[in-house]
Amino acid sequence: MAEVAGLLHDLGKYCSEFQERLCGNTRKVDHATWGARIAIEKYGSDIGTLLAYGIAGHHAGLADGVEENSGQSISPLKRRLAKSPETHLDPVWEQEVTLPKKLLPPTGFKLDPRNREKQLFQLTVLGRMLYSCLVDADFIDTDNYYRRLEDKSARDDEFPSLSQLKNELDRFLSQDRFQSDKGVNAVRKRILMHARKQSELEPGLFTLNVPTGGGKTLSSLAFALDHAVKHGLRRVILVIPFTSIVEQNAAVWRDALGSLGEQALLEHHSAYDQEKVVFDNPSSKDKLRLAAENWDTPIVVTTAVQFFESLFANRSSRCRKLHNIANSVVILDEAQTLPIKLLQPCVAMIKELAANYRSSLVLCTATQPALIEERGFAGGLPQSSVREIAPDPDQLHRDLARVSVIHVGRKSDQELIDELLAQQQVLCIVNNRLHAR
Repeated sequence: MAEVAGLLHDLGKYCSEFQERLCGNTRKVDHATWGARIAIEKYGSDIGTLLAYGIAGHHAGLADGVEENSGQSISPLKRRLAKSPETHLDPVWEQEVTLPKKLLPPTGFKLDPRNREKQLFQLTVLGRMLYSCLVDADFIDTDNYYRRLEDKSARDDEFPSLSQLKNELDRFLSQDRFQSDKGVNAVRKRILMHARKQSELEPGLFTLNVPTGGGKTLSSLAFALDHAVKHGLRRVILVIPFTSIVEQNAAVWRDALGSLGEQALLEHHSAYDQEKVVFDNPSSKDKLRLAAENWDTPIVVTTAVQFFESLFANRSSRCRKLHNIANSVVILDEAQTLPIKLLQPCVAMIKELAANYRSSLVLCTATQPALIEERGFAGGLPQSSVREIAPDPDQLHRDLARVSVIHVGRKSDQELIDELLAQQQVLCIVNNRLHAR
């Protein structure tokens, strides 16, 4: 499907009006709509229309299907297709472009037979994935053309393999502090070893329910690399809600990956300024700068905002990374922080990536959000398909308990103040900043 989109996306350049542009004519020519028309003509209103969205929008962005008062500046696809062509397609294209007679959805792609609304959502995701393939290939092809034209070196897209990164992590975790059988380190070791064993499970949905201090950061990386290598997945993506801890976790992962961490790990978030980072290998900076455009690295560390907004975006620059999320391990750290008002679309996307894009998604947190369908979250994660990576989470919470909880009932502010003043050192947490002041 993506190949056909690639063959058709510039079909409008087979018009004499566009050929005149190459000779200096400044008249603006719509070269994208012709390919969309031919896609629907050749492959029908289902697959053809799905391709048409990406083809028509490979410069302008994905359009709405029909007229709506959404304020979107991009002309709806229906209006563009209904408009009489202003150009004439040279039939010679059929001698030069060979299209398959029939197109089928990707092998293994399944629509939910019970839910029409979900089917439509699933098709929007497939449309975006195809769009991502198309626009990323277009960007890279253009970049390579100008590199040749300017006699520059080709794009360097060679990165360490996940197997190499796994070997580096194995060396790091062989240190004595990770092998200790005493105190908290013994619990961390048990979590780590169990998580690595669980990596043999088939790709899909997972939870890593480990209390604070249990070593989630390294256990999740170990699971992800083992799981990816075992099942032939392409990359590991760490998704974190707050920029304040993105850099901290990225530093831990980079350190654990030794000499390869600098080359293999891309940080992509608003707080990261690559120009201020000192690289041991100067070429790493250029490679990672290019990789930020399409996440073409073995390991990506990003924010939840960047991750989910890209999956629902409509602009080529935001969407070109999406096909690189397929066939990946995605660690959703601090999963309980997903915004309540956006939970439905986020959970729907999590399920779809696991169901049809051979990705493994891990909800990693000390306090798992209540997202299980059978426990009352409509459209949530099916309990039967979610596997726990940690050994006996309830026991872990007891083993790693660091506080005693006593319920003291309701208190007025003055009663609370009196109790605080009676303590030499105390932390008091209230519900909002106004109350804190």
